[in-house]
Amino acid sequence: MGFFGKRKIIDSETINEKMGKVITFLNQKGGVGKTTLAFNTAHALAKKGARVLCIDMDPQANLSLLFEVDCDLNEQKNIHHLLLNSIRELKVLHTSNNFADVVVRGEVDLLPAGQELSGFELSVAGISAPRQLILKKFIEKNHLLNMYDYIVIDCPPTLGLLVVNVLCAAQGIMVPFRPDDFSRKGLSHFYEVLEDIEDMGITEGPQVLAHIPNLVEIRRKQESDDLERITNELKEEFGHDNIVSPMPNRIHLMKSQSARKSVYEFHTKDFKQLQNQFDELANIITDWNR
Repeated sequence: MGFFGKRKIIDSETINEKMGKVITFLNQKGGVGKTTLAFNTAHALAKKGARVLCIDMDPQANLSLLFEVDCDLNEQKNIHHLLLNSIRELKVLHTSNNFADVVVRGEVDLLPAGQELSGFELSVAGISAPRQLILKKFIEKNHLLNMYDYIVIDCPPTLGLLVVNVLCAAQGIMVPFRPDDFSRKGLSHFYEVLEDIEDMGITEGPQVLAHIPNLVEIRRKQESDDLERITNELKEEFGHDNIVSPMPNRIHLMKSQSARKSVYEFHTKDFKQLQNQFDELANIITDWNR
C-alpha cells in the first residue's frame, strides 16, 4: 500500500507502560523544521504541567542553541559524555560527569549536544554490547522515565547509529515533513529503517503518533499539489487522524526562533494561532499517553 510498504501503526496498548514516555521528532530530510517543532512542543507539554526533558542528539546542536546553551565551550559537557560513561567497556573514555552535572535546568530541562556526537559511531564501534541500545540503557540506568513525564529528543537528519539509538529508545514519533518530493523520499527511507528496527527483535518498535506538514506555503500551487499527494498516500496507509493541520511558514515562528524563545513567551495575538497549533501537537502526545 502506497510508498510506505506494509508497516502498520502499533496499538498503544502493546507498548510497555512506564511512568514517562520518550518522544522523538524525526525525518531523514533536513530543513523540515523538526528542531523548532520539538522545542515548542516540549514547552507546550510543560505548559500543561508535565515534567519535560529535551535531549539533543544532533551534533549540530541547534536545539541546544534554542535553549541558549553554547556547546562550543570546552567546559560544556554534553549527552555524548554521558552515553560513553554508561558503557562499561569504554572505561578509558569515562569522565567524572553524571546526569546532574550535565543537565541544564529550566521550565524544560535539557541534555545538550556537542560536536563530539559526530564521532559517536566510531567511539562505540568495538564494544560487544548492543550498540543500538546505548541511549535506551542510559535512560533506564538513570531512571529518567521516573523523573520526567516526557523525554523529547531531537535527531540529526540522517539514518545512522545516533538515530537508530533514538528509535530504539523512543515509544512515540512525530514526523514533520515538507510538501515536496525530497521529503517524500525521506519519509520512504524513514519507514524502511522502522521496519529494520522491528526486524532486529531487540526492542519494541516505536509508534508513529502524527505526520506534520510543516513550513507550508499553501498559496504556491506546486506545494499545495505535493501536500495533497503526500497526504493522500499517508491517509491510505495510516488513516486521516494521523495527519495534523499544516503548519504554515510563519514569520512569527522565525521571530521566536531568532530570539531563542518558545512561541508561548510572546503574548500578542499574532502568536495565538501558533500556540494553538503546538497545543494540538501536545494534545496528540498526552491523549496517546492515556
